[in-house]
Amino acid sequence: MESDQIARYSRQIILPSIGLEGQERLAKSKVLVIGMGGLGSPAALYLTAAGIGTIGLAEFDLVEAHNLQRQILHDDARIGSPKLGSAIARLKALNPKVQLIPHSEGITLENAIPLFSDYDIIVDGTDNFPTRYLNNDAAFFAQKPLIYGSVFQFEGQVSVFDPHREAPCYRCLFPQMPEPGSVPNCDQAGVFGALCGVIGSYQAMEVIKYLTGAGTGLQGRLLVIDALEQLSRTLNLKKDPQCPLCGCDPTITHLDAANYAWTCETPTSTEQDMTTESNERPLEITTLIAAEWLKSDQPPFLLDVRESHELAICQIAGNHHIPMQEVPDRLDALPRDQAILVQCHHGGRSLKVTQFLRSKGFQQAHNLSGGIHQWALQIDPSLQRY
Repeated sequence: MESDQIARYSRQIILPSIGLEGQERLAKSKVLVIGMGGLGSPAALYLTAAGIGTIGLAEFDLVEAHNLQRQILHDDARIGSPKLGSAIARLKALNPKVQLIPHSEGITLENAIPLFSDYDIIVDGTDNFPTRYLNNDAAFFAQKPLIYGSVFQFEGQVSVFDPHREAPCYRCLFPQMPEPGSVPNCDQAGVFGALCGVIGSYQAMEVIKYLTGAGTGLQGRLLVIDALEQLSRTLNLKKDPQCPLCGCDPTITHLDAANYAWTCETPTSTEQDMTTESNERPLEITTLIAAEWLKSDQPPFLLDVRESHELAICQIAGNHHIPMQEVPDRLDALPRDQAILVQCHHGGRSLKVTQFLRSKGFQQAHNLSGGIHQWALQIDPSLQRY
């Protein structure tokens, strides 16, 4: 290792559990970071600063204004540009000696296993269930350790899934994905930005410890952090012999698209389904049909069930605002002789309200599939997305 590199990492090299030998291991290592968001940002920054030789960056999304509250790789000037390019520019500025390999297609069913096989360790910085399960399964088949991290509101979790070294995998904890609608929408629950920095930094620490052999890793343990109460606890985990992936009699033996068919948005019906005579009162209406309906001679009563602060960000003209929690007490404010089109951010809350209204006799209640997010994408791109 050259003298300038020894000087750069000197504070890390003098650590008794790392030393020059450990630093050289880092320099020869290849780490794949999936997602340049809330977790991938701090993880990638600290891994780059630590001197990992090669870092793969998998991301396909664009930078949006609402990302900047927690995704510290990016800045205001990068809004609208690819996250991958933004991340590479920031990381190169931090440490030009680290080799950065972009994977602009993200992680797919086709590329996951061969891509993972090219790296020593995988860092999962994703925020949705299908990709987490895909990452877990692909890491198992590629026989690579997976550094797991997740954040939900004020709670964060970290673990190292490494079933080929007798540690459990993600499916040992959660064998199957939850049913759509059984958990809050990806963008509804909210997230404590600084907690992303904590969890992403823990993921980077676990990578460095794993590669250098320093300390005790989180294999077989789940670190849970409650940022609101400033509490943390570590739960012991065991491999599940009934695990569908790494158990004694596995049912998942390859990557199958059916195992990752889930979305954090409500299912979107086809326009043909919406207009068939056999479905005169469809539960959900697509944005394209809703836009025409709202311009017709008999438009529906547009009910926006988001919170007031969301209404201040963007809204569809002509809406009537009643927050979701207030709907049961304000049924008298709703027409019974007019169709009602219920709308929220992504369609999850409004679907529940629509089902509730129908149970109360409002049989002409319909959900706007995809919510105002889909409306902004397909109908009115001038609306601020969040």
